[in-house]
Amino acid sequence: MPILNTSIEDSDEIFRLYKLASEYQKNKGVVRWPEFSKTLIENDIADNRQWKIVVDNTIACIWTITFDDPLIWEEKNKDPAIYIHRIATNPKFKGNNLVKQIVKWAQGYAIQNNKKFIRMDTVGENTTLIQHYQRCGFDFLGLVKLHNTHALPAHYHNASVSLFELNLERITENQ
Repeated sequence: MPILNTSIEDSDEIFRLYKLASEYQKNKGVVRWPEFSKTLIENDIADNRQWKIVVDNTIACIWTITFDDPLIWEEKNKDPAIYIHRIATNPKFKGNNLVKQIVKWAQGYAIQNNKKFIRMDTVGENTTLIQHYQRCGFDFLGLVKLHNTHALPAHYHNASVSLFELNLERITENQ
């Protein structure tokens, strides 16, 4: 399954997948993503921070990355890390362990970029998602109340987040 940067031509599908993910979150009764701005998505694409898994010429999954996430990770943001955000899976490909594919890719990408951690967060205490991310290799660091959310998307305002970390040095030692 190829992992590639998204392109501006993927925009309609990106927004469709985000909308489907938001509807899924609503149906599950968990914190729902807001509608993301066109500018945000275009900037992610232009900065080569948005990625996709392609299966049979169809986008199976999308996500974004950054090397900086101070509003969520605060002091830990000083650590050399890659941060994964906004994973959205095409419903046709649910159950195919795509997050594990993302993690495998992120390990190589992080090492190439001299990072020691892969980190993620999710708003609220979604126990199903916590268990899923743990099965994908992440340590659950706990639930944290965010302090400075003014520049974050609306679903982070007045929220607590579940934090996840994969320590690449620990993985290397165990191999």
